[in-house]
Amino acid sequence: QVQLVESGGGLVRPGDSLRLSCAASGRAFSSRGMAWFRQTPGKEREFVATIDYSARTIEYADSVKERFTISRDNRKDTLSLQMNSLKSEDSGVYFCAARTVPGESNDREMYAYWGQGTQVTVSS
Repeated sequence: QVQLVESGGGLVRPGDSLRLSCAASGRAFSSRGMAWFRQTPGKEREFVATIDYSARTIEYADSVKERFTISRDNRKDTLSLQMNSLKSEDSGVYFCAARTVPGESNDREMYAYWGQGTQVTVSS
């Protein structure tokens, strides 16, 4: 079992930066592929970024490339998402997710554990 708790969301203006964190507890964080997804009302949960257990393999959605950075600290069981140059379309609830295997994936069906989410609102 893995418990995931996101933090760091808030209300920011376009062009601002925000850093999200996901604290994991339970078993074997360092052996799990991890990801961030986001969701807005009426839409499906969409992929944002994923990272494998070792942080050697990382993938981003095209919409966030060059602006977002995913990282992990396996000593502290923490996943992070640094978001720069935020746009209004980045608004949504951001979810941290964990797999049961070491590899990364951009498919939400591949994730067994989810946090409750943290709200990000980008508005002028």
